[in-house]
Amino acid sequence: MIPTESRAPVRSADELNEQIRGLMARSGGRLSESQRREYEVLVVEWAAAVRGEIVKAA
Repeated sequence: MIPTESRAPVRSADELNEQIRGLMARSGGRLSESQRREYEVLVVEWAAAVRGEIVKAA
């Protein structure tokens, strides 16, 4: 049997989009290094959520 990874619940693309927008609004569009890392993580997670939603719709 292949072991399975336990994964945290996946956030929706809409929820992630709101978090990205909030981060940009709080920073005034100029991200610090730590904010840039957070932004990159959110964008990668958002892209995965969008792909997952497209697959479900198909």
